[in-house]
Amino acid sequence: MDKIAIISDIHGNITALEAVLKDIKNREINRIFCLGDCVTKCTHPDLVIDKIREICDVILIGNCDYVVCKPSSKGKDFWTRNKIGEERAEFMSSLPISYEFYMSGHLIRLFHASPYSLDEIYNPMFSNKNSKYSHLEIEKPDRLFENTPFIGKTASDPVPDIVGYGHIHTPYCVRFKNKTLFNTGSVGIPVEMHNDIIDDPNNKFSTLASYIILEGYFGSKNLNSISFNLVRVLYNIQREIEDLEVSDIPNKETIIRTLKSAISNNI
Repeated sequence: MDKIAIISDIHGNITALEAVLKDIKNREINRIFCLGDCVTKCTHPDLVIDKIREICDVILIGNCDYVVCKPSSKGKDFWTRNKIGEERAEFMSSLPISYEFYMSGHLIRLFHASPYSLDEIYNPMFSNKNSKYSHLEIEKPDRLFENTPFIGKTASDPVPDIVGYGHIHTPYCVRFKNKTLFNTGSVGIPVEMHNDIIDDPNNKFSTLASYIILEGYFGSKNLNSISFNLVRVLYNIQREIEDLEVSDIPNKETIIRTLKSAISNNI
């Protein structure tokens, strides 16, 4: 059987990425797919881009990648744009929006956020009604399986059996209506949306980097065994915090709080 590691939302955190890649190597996984948001928030987006270009078989564009790579990027986005340089920005802006493949007889579709845009959000952990994502909420998970022009699909195209995405930074996997929906969580900025966990000052598990392993027969349309494995990886958060502290990156205090707590501060 084949193994695929699906990572997302690295956000310039090279320390977390290196730890995750070491874990992937130790598990002898030979394919890595990245669902976007390699940049912003942490201080090494240049190193992250270089590494994913080296090791990933598939790289998709995320909302932060898109914003940073626009020539008109400003403020904290400009800091990252200046850090990565023009060649990397051009590479990131050329990335595809979605990718699909067969595995053990299941059609699997991947994208960063949704089949409608790079920003619309579905998060089963909360009501999808918050100020940051106002008017960008997807209230029903069924919509993530729809064929849309944004991802280059028409109504006559096959509907996926499995959908995987990133964007919300909180990992999960659910089965409904004969479909499977999973989120990779985040390599670089993990977030925990459960209120009981957020209120626990001793919570450390949720700060671990996360990714998903798919195991099955890659490229096969014949029905066979398939599995999903959520992995949490310990990494040296303090090292990444120290890099932030000595940098001039905007909003670094908020980023540091999120790294320490896994509590979303709308960074």
